[in-house]
Amino acid sequence: MPGDIPWCFVVLFAVCLECLAQNFGQTRFICTSVPVDMDMCTSVQSSGSAEDLKTNVLQLRETVLQQKETIMNQKETIRELTTKLGRCESQSLLESGPNEAKPGAGRKQSGSGKNTMGDLSRTPAAETLSQLGQTLQSLKTRLENLEQYSRLNSSSQTNSLKDMLQSKIDDLEKQVLSRVNSLEEGKLNPKNETEERVKIESTLTSLHQRISDLEKGQKDNRPGDKFQLTFPLRTNYMYAKVKKSLPEMYAFTICMWLKSNASPGVGTPFSYAVPGQANELVLIEWGNNPMEILINDKVAKLPFVINDGKWHHICITWTTRDGVWEAYQDGTQGGNGENLAPYHPIKPQGVLVLGQEQDTLGGGFDATQAFVGELAHFNIWDRKLTSGEIYNLATCSTKALSGNVIAWAETNIDIYGGATKWTFEACRQIN
Repeated sequence: MPGDIPWCFVVLFAVCLECLAQNFGQTRFICTSVPVDMDMCTSVQSSGSAEDLKTNVLQLRETVLQQKETIMNQKETIRELTTKLGRCESQSLLESGPNEAKPGAGRKQSGSGKNTMGDLSRTPAAETLSQLGQTLQSLKTRLENLEQYSRLNSSSQTNSLKDMLQSKIDDLEKQVLSRVNSLEEGKLNPKNETEERVKIESTLTSLHQRISDLEKGQKDNRPGDKFQLTFPLRTNYMYAKVKKSLPEMYAFTICMWLKSNASPGVGTPFSYAVPGQANELVLIEWGNNPMEILINDKVAKLPFVINDGKWHHICITWTTRDGVWEAYQDGTQGGNGENLAPYHPIKPQGVLVLGQEQDTLGGGFDATQAFVGELAHFNIWDRKLTSGEIYNLATCSTKALSGNVIAWAETNIDIYGGATKWTFEACRQIN
């Protein structure tokens, strides 16, 4: 090899073992560059001072450590590239057979309840289509209400907007039908499906806003309590908040109208949280469990069955003495019990939310526990109502009372995330 031999190719401890043993007491093996025509033993003996040798050793050690680190980094890079290559090959195999079932498809991962707006995007395709269909039906119902309003207050502008919105809904129905057909035939790949869903959801959001704007024009022509809240999708961002908090209460009656066909479980019609206790007062039907009321984390199961897509009036009464409670559906008592958080007064200065269950004060919403449907005439009293008073509420009697703690009024409610207000229809159907 021409020139000096590099240190990494010279193994002097094998060649100069004898000369090192003769001239040094305790021997050390040092690698250095040696010219081809030079005696290697002589080179070692005259290679400089001990300090120079020490410096060379330290430099060589540093070089070895740097090379070792470089090799480790390269190994990690190779491992990452190999993993990515494997993923690409797996995806290619899946896309080459679109009609084959994908392992684990449609299975919801455990512990994924805390979703954000991406909940809908991780929903299986069939469930997403079902939700879109429900939303379209809700929009059509709201348009029918607008039609009734426009017949009473005819204007070319209102009719023009109504026709435009109806046309958009018809187009959306065609798009949803097209997606159903494509899914059945296996034509949609994940990328196209995502793009299609985003377009449809964007149009739905726009329609919600336009219809909401039209409905706002009705506010001046209806009483302040003749409205209902609509929660069309199971999300963790649609909710309403009551502006007023609750006082300390030793008894209560809570009544409301509900309409839902959600399954499993209609979700959480309301929750009241206070500092240090997120479950101070909660009404929830979650999963396949019956509807429950929670007071200070103590639970009572209620006999309500309301997820048939029809309006139902429900009331719960409770007193702190012995924790006695009663449950009424459509004006008739269906259950009662005792020992529900006895001698625990409802604490004041909390946050009252409609449509979501709070895990923290005013937040921590879980999409799987969200209410889906319509809610109206949510009233709270700080006493136990009589069965006659509850019957008047359930039959929309002119003698029906408003809550003396929380009364149902548009000015008392703030809505968020796409939940909407529109004219209440249940009492109109009864009367």
